[in-house]
Amino acid sequence: MLYWAIIASLAFLGIFIAFIQYRRQIRKNCNQLQVMQKHSSNQRLTSEVPYKEVNELVMRVNDICNRYQEEGIVMERNENNLKEAIANLSHDIRTPLTSLDGYVQLLVMSDSQEEKEHYMQIIQNRISSLKELLEELFTYTKMQDQNYELACVKMDGRQCVCETVLAFYEDFEKRGLEPEVSFCEDDLPIMGNEVALRRVIQNLVKNALEHGKNRLGLKLEKREEKLYFCCYNDKKEGEIIEVEKIFERFYKGDRARTSTSTGLGLAIAKGLVDRLHGDIRASVEEGLFRIEIEIPLCKEDSSAKA
Repeated sequence: MLYWAIIASLAFLGIFIAFIQYRRQIRKNCNQLQVMQKHSSNQRLTSEVPYKEVNELVMRVNDICNRYQEEGIVMERNENNLKEAIANLSHDIRTPLTSLDGYVQLLVMSDSQEEKEHYMQIIQNRISSLKELLEELFTYTKMQDQNYELACVKMDGRQCVCETVLAFYEDFEKRGLEPEVSFCEDDLPIMGNEVALRRVIQNLVKNALEHGKNRLGLKLEKREEKLYFCCYNDKKEGEIIEVEKIFERFYKGDRARTSTSTGLGLAIAKGLVDRLHGDIRASVEEGLFRIEIEIPLCKEDSSAKA
């Protein structure tokens, strides 16, 4: 009887000690949480008891705190990026509007028909620039919708790329550039969207025209059952290209903002290529800036072939 009484006493003592430890640990963690709630700090909960359940609870709470802290950092960074983007957009929109206002006043005051025609041409060019800017903003906004999908059909990828590049003939002439063109003769059927693919090629060529100096190249070929397209150009003197940021929204290598680009062209290109189930990448090699895209080709229909 005495034996069982001693065991019961020891068991009660053990439970009592565990209860005290639990209470002390909970009180300590509550105080730590209160400090973390009042002050922005990297402090985390600690555990001094040898109980698996308590230690696991502390670990999970710390994981949640770490995640919220990381999300807070991302949100703050996104907010700063948004402020910068709004400032950049204000600049991009205000510049052509200010120019338009000036040329409209010159048009009204001019008595020369030749001058009026000249001013009208400039005004039309500024309006076209504004329309293009707004179109890029609209397209980029659509790209942010994760549920946005392209209607894809079987199409001739080679023909689409060739026709799109050919439309830049006058732009090449104005720049005095003779592009290095290497296009294959192979059929390149893809499941794609013609409007989207044209937009991708247009944005890549426009970017090369705007940032290239004396050299511009275009390559189209069949590579490992994929449509492969590469657009490359030489860099301007002193230009620094941060390849890891090249597809970010509003990124511009021109820090002085002397160009009329919105900085959305390559971000839009990436969004469209992703929705075409392709890959897009950028690199700088031997003074040449390259952007390459790959889009899977349609698989041959073995039944039709038979």
